[in-house]
Amino acid sequence: MGKQMTEMLKGTLEGIVLALLAEQPAYGYEITTRVRDHGFTDIAEGTIYALLVRVEQKRLVDVEKVPSEKGPPRKVYSLNPAGTHELEEFWKTWSFLAQRIDSLRTDDKNADKNTDTIDKEN
Repeated sequence: MGKQMTEMLKGTLEGIVLALLAEQPAYGYEITTRVRDHGFTDIAEGTIYALLVRVEQKRLVDVEKVPSEKGPPRKVYSLNPAGTHELEEFWKTWSFLAQRIDSLRTDDKNADKNTDTIDKEN
């Protein structure tokens, strides 16, 4: 994964994880697997666990310890009302940014077309 992708993911990974938890509660490893299943294959498991600590500290999730067949109990994370609100804000912000960025790309394409037209006329 390139540096630019890594930097962009830093700002969006929390929203990605909250969106996955909005679908269904999950434990850490399961969240990592689901993130990877959505195409983010280079995300390190430790990155997800660190993020889960942060969202737990920010009280965006509820945590339930569930017995595990192997080893210690698992922490199952579920989105709570504060997390749902945060996710809604994430999607609003994402839509705002995506529209502006897309318009920049569209403006660049139109500028290229205008340049091509001008070049053909000369």
